[in-house]
Formats: sequence, C-alpha cells, structure tokens
Amino acid sequence: MLNRIRVLEGGAQTTVQDLGRFGWAHFGVSASGAADALALRAGNLLVGNAEGAAGLEMTLLGGAFEFENDAVIALAGSDFGAGLPLWTPVALKAGGAIRCGPTHSGARCYLCVRGGLAVPRTMGSASTHLATGVGGRALRQGDLLQIGDAAVRQPRRAAGPPPFSCAGALRVTRGPQAEWFGEELYGGTWTVSEESSRMGLRLRGEPIPSPAGHMLTEGVALGAVQVPPGGQPIILFVDHQTTGGYPKPANVISADFWRLGQLRPRAPVAFESVTIEQALAALRATEEWLYSL
Repeated sequence: MLNRIRVLEGGAQTTVQDLGRFGWAHFGVSASGAADALALRAGNLLVGNAEGAAGLEMTLLGGAFEFENDAVIALAGSDFGAGLPLWTPVALKAGGAIRCGPTHSGARCYLCVRGGLAVPRTMGSASTHLATGVGGRALRQGDLLQIGDAAVRQPRRAAGPPPFSCAGALRVTRGPQAEWFGEELYGGTWTVSEESSRMGLRLRGEPIPSPAGHMLTEGVALGAVQVPPGGQPIILFVDHQTTGGYPKPANVISADFWRLGQLRPRAPVAFESVTIEQALAALRATEEWLYSL
C-alpha cells in the first residue's frame, strides 16, 4: 500500500533535501543539501531515521501537507506556526494535515517523517539544487511524495531546541587570502540582502577594500566569505559554485553553518575571528548535542 504525502500548498520555496551529494565538486557540482543541516539531522533522529534521511525544507513561508496514512513527524528549525511543537515527535492519523505559515523566527523549518522520503536520487542524493534543477524543483500543489521505510530505531522523546543561539557574530577562521585584508571584516555590521539565495548570502554595508583581480580562480568551500571588487561580502551557501576568483579573508566555521541557514533578508550579520581549536570545540559541542538525541 502506498504511503504518501500530498502537497496542498507548496509555500514560498519548499524542497526535498538531505545532507547533500558529495564527491562531485571536480565536475562542478556542489554538495547542496539542507541549509540548516543541524535541524534536519535532529528532526530525523527524533522520528527514528538515520540523520541523513530526506525531508522537506520550508523557507520563510511554509506549506500545507496531507498524510494518506498514519505517520510520525517532527518539525525542527524555526517556528512556522504549524500549531505543533518543534523538536518533538508527533503522531498523525491517516488523512491528517499540517499547515505551516510564515516563519516567526529564522528562515527555515524542516519536516521530517518516520521512514524518510523515498524520492529518486541523483548522484547519490535526494537534495534539490534549485539553480541547476539537479534533484528536482520546488514543490507545488498536487505533488505526491512517497514515504519510505528507512527508519532505523524507535522515535525519541521531545528534545527541546538546541542549546545554541542564532544571536551574536558568526564565528570565522582565517581564509586563504586573509593577509590581503585588514581588520575591516570584524569591525562592522552588515545586513542580508534580498538578493541572497541558496547559492550565496549577499551582505550590504560599509564596503571592504578588496584586491580583487590579483588571483587565479580556485576551489571554494561552503561558508567561504568572498569579497568582490565592490567590497560587499558574499558568504558562499549550500548551492555555491565550486570555484571562484574573489579573495576570501575568512570562512564560517562548521558549527555555525546551521546559523547561515536561518539568516533571513535584512538580518544583521557580524563576524568574530576564532582559532581552529575554538572551531573544533564548538563543532564537538554540536555533535555531542545531536548524539544525546
């Protein structure tokens, strides 16, 4: 018997995402995947899936979804006003529906369902890369999504939100061209531009003097802070290109990648320089919280 989710409303930008497709950067294909991987991983663990199972990523405005059969779901990330608790497994009866409105905080919420989503995989991943169409497109009214049978354990208890804050400066380590810059990156505050996307978070504020044009194109990483000739920083995001020719004074640390996924247009952004040891300690704290689930 088919066990499916029917999309009643697609929202502003709802896509299927897992943790991404790795190993294809030399072909120009970035990993993509969940913009807030911490929330996706936590939601999956709460419903008893492997942490990388495919779920739904809702951006700024949620959607409405009907479940043909009994299901166990969890919402993780920002509050989209669905009338259900976040970070908690919830049992739904056949025919049940949930409706997620505009976000009350942050930018993204994840809908994880026990068993995961059984959607076709491209290059080993179910993630949707919107810029290229690899993995599909944003969901629309009438779409049907098959629920899989990939649960690996029993659903967990309510977890509560992660003990990490979105507030404060983004922590960064030195980038490959850090010596080309002064301390301007750490002395100002920028805002996230409406032109931002899953490819890059464009910031607006006091321009940073940039020696662009003096380097060859090279590989780039998730979280790299690029400074083009105009001096307005760009943080490379989950659908980023795999090479770039702008200098990079810094890179957001792995433990703060999830915070990038919750930045919304006009949100303030500042940067704080940390050591590799501090970055590893922060990542360890994140992984320990996930392990506790």
